[in-house]
Amino acid sequence: MFEGLKGKLRDVRSRFGASIEKHIEESPAVPSPSPEIHPGEDSFPQGETIPEDRQTGDLFRKGIGESNPDTKPVKDSFFSKVKTLVTEREFILTEKDLSEPLFELEMILLESDVALSVTDAIIAHMRSSLVGNHRKIRQDPDEIVTAALKNALREVLGEGLDLPAFIRSHDRPVKILFTGVNGTGKTTSIAKVAAYLRKEGFSVVIGAGDTYRAGAIEQIRVHAERLGIRLIHHQEGADPSAVLFDTVEYARAHSVDVVLADTAGRFHNRANLMSQLEKIRRIFKPDLILYVDEATAGNDAVVRAAEFEKTIGADGVMLTKVDMDKKGGSAISIAYTIGKPLVFLGVGQEYEDIVLFTPDLIIHEILGEDA
Repeated sequence: MFEGLKGKLRDVRSRFGASIEKHIEESPAVPSPSPEIHPGEDSFPQGETIPEDRQTGDLFRKGIGESNPDTKPVKDSFFSKVKTLVTEREFILTEKDLSEPLFELEMILLESDVALSVTDAIIAHMRSSLVGNHRKIRQDPDEIVTAALKNALREVLGEGLDLPAFIRSHDRPVKILFTGVNGTGKTTSIAKVAAYLRKEGFSVVIGAGDTYRAGAIEQIRVHAERLGIRLIHHQEGADPSAVLFDTVEYARAHSVDVVLADTAGRFHNRANLMSQLEKIRRIFKPDLILYVDEATAGNDAVVRAAEFEKTIGADGVMLTKVDMDKKGGSAISIAYTIGKPLVFLGVGQEYEDIVLFTPDLIIHEILGEDA
C-alpha cells in the first residue's frame, strides 16, 4: 500500500535530515544550562590523586610534601562536570533552515490527494515540532524528523473505532447501517464485516436493503450462504425500510448480536435518493452508520464522505481497495476531514482481507520500518 507516497516521504525525510545537519555545521551551538555545582562537592576523577596545590589543611597530617596514605581517589570530578557541560550542547532550528523541505513535503502531500486542510495540519505540526525547539547535537536528525512526522500523522488519522468493544458495550442487537456510492464495494464489504464479527464471536444477521438495483439481492444472498449467515430479504423493488424493520425484529426474536443493513448505493448530489436514505435511517434507527468508499478515489472519497456525513450522518468510515492505493490521500485525510473515525480497511478480495484500523497501521505503511 501507498508505495508512491512511501518513496516520496523517504526522500523528503532525507532532505529534512540534510538541512538539520547543515544547520549544525554552520551555526554555533547553544550551550545547555549549566549543572549546579555546590561548594565542597567538587571532586576528582577516579584513579587520580589530589593535585599538590590542593594538598593543604586537613588533607595532610604529616607535614608539607608528605602524603597521607589514607587518601583515596574520588569520583565525579569538577573537571568531568565541565567536560559534560561542553559536550552536552544544543542547536535550535529556524524557519529558514526548514523552509525548502517543508514546502517539498506540502507539495508531496497535495500531489498524493491529501486534502488541503489535512496537509495544512501536517505542515503546521511539523513546523511547531521542529522550529524553535532546543535539540541535543548528538540526536540523529533522521530520528528527529521521523518522530515529528509520526506525531503529525497520528494527529490527523485519529484513534479509530474498536467495533468489537463498541458492540460489547451496547444493548443487542447492535444495528449498523452501511451507506456509500455505487460501485465502491459496499455489499462485499458488508460480507467481510460479517465474517470478521463472526470470528470475534458475535452472531450476525444481514438485511438486504438494496431492493432496487438489479441483482443486488442475489449478490448479498450468495455472500450470506457462503458465510452461513441468515439473510432477511423481500422481493425486488420492495420498500427497503420494511426489509430492515423485519431484520431487526428477527434479530430480537433470535437474540442475534449484530444487524448489518445493506442499502442502495447513491450519489451525494441526488436529493431524492438521499431523502430515501434519510427515511431508512429514521425507521431503522442505527447504532452506527458506516460510510463505505474506495481508497483509490482519493480526494473524491473525502468530499463524498463529508456530504454524506452532512446529509445523513456517519459514525465511521470503511475504505475499500486500500491494497491498490499508491497515494494514500484518502486514508490520511478522511477521518480528519469529517471528524469521524476510520473503522475498517479492505485490503483484498477474500472475506478475511479486512483489517480493523489503527493509526499505527497506516503510519507503518507510510514510513516503513522506521515507524
